[in-house]
Amino acid sequence: MQVDAAAATVRHDPHRVPPAGNAMDMLQKPGLFQQDLLGTLRSRHSFRTFMHAIDRAGLTASLNGADPYTVFAPTDEAFRQLPHGTLDRLLNPGNRDELAAMVNYHVVAGRQTVADVRTWDAASTVHGQAAAIGTSSGRLSIGGAQITRPDIMARNGVIHGIDKVNLPEPRPR
Repeated sequence: MQVDAAAATVRHDPHRVPPAGNAMDMLQKPGLFQQDLLGTLRSRHSFRTFMHAIDRAGLTASLNGADPYTVFAPTDEAFRQLPHGTLDRLLNPGNRDELAAMVNYHVVAGRQTVADVRTWDAASTVHGQAAAIGTSSGRLSIGGAQITRPDIMARNGVIHGIDKVNLPEPRPR
């Protein structure tokens, strides 16, 4: 993937904490991001429930590989906001396909920073359904979930922490 430096500039957002140093320089420094997406998620203690969902859905190998992904990761607090019983239902072994659909609805192919996502109308998720991208009061959102922790870099992608669990529309049977 080629990166256009002009397209990678981040617009001013008073709520956004900029990464240390120039983000494009950081992406290009070999060895700077030693952990893959899963290792990076594990090292951030606010994504434990999402990591558990990835494991239970059987998707660790996909996010451990060399292919780059962008993960819109709901925080543990976001999972606590789900209606009572929703998470237990999703984690039930009989609902593994539904759990995998939920996880994949939070994943986009390729390494996409907030500056990239900000230019989209919708995100083409790995799940197959598009998730709407919007801006309200200068805050970027996907599927109604605000990006609260942008541009967490990993060796094989980017993580954006979000404040809501997005559930895909059920597919017709």
